[in-house]
Amino acid sequence: MTRAGEFLSDAAREALKTMRRGHGGPFGAVIARGGRVVAVASNTVLKNNDPTCHAEINAIRAAARRLGSPFLTGLDIYSTTEPCPMCFSAIHWARLRNVYYATTIGDVKKLGFNELTISNPKMKKWGRSPVRLHRVANADCRGLLKAWTALPAKKLY
Repeated sequence: MTRAGEFLSDAAREALKTMRRGHGGPFGAVIARGGRVVAVASNTVLKNNDPTCHAEINAIRAAARRLGSPFLTGLDIYSTTEPCPMCFSAIHWARLRNVYYATTIGDVKKLGFNELTISNPKMKKWGRSPVRLHRVANADCRGLLKAWTALPAKKLY
C-alpha cells in the first residue's frame, strides 16, 4: 500500500470510530508532512451541533494549533471523501499543498447527504487554486460508506 493509501486508511479508521458513536458521518482526514502525521480528525457535526465540524476543518484546526500557524504550507491532507466546497476553501486558505481523496462528493450525495455538487477540480479551476488534487482508490474508504449504509440509527445532514 502506498503512503497515501495508508493515510487514507488511518482517516477511515478514525471516521469509523466517530461514526459508530453517532457523532458524525463517514468522513475522516489526516494532515501529514514528510510522511509524518500532524493531525487526525473525523466529522463531529452531530456531536458538536455545528455544521462546520467536517473532518477536514477539524484536522486543519488541530494542525494549525499544533504548529502555531494558520498556514500549513508544505503539508498534505488525506480525506476519505472529496472535500466539500467549504472544506476545499479552507484547504486553499490554509495553503495545504495536496489533497488526496478516495470517494467523491457524488458518492456521498447518493447516500442522502446534503452536498453541493461542485467538484474539487471545478473549484480549483474557477478559483485558480494551486492545491493539487489526487484521487486514490482505497478499499477502507469505500468500506466506510458501506458501513454507514448499514448503520441502523444513522442521521443524515
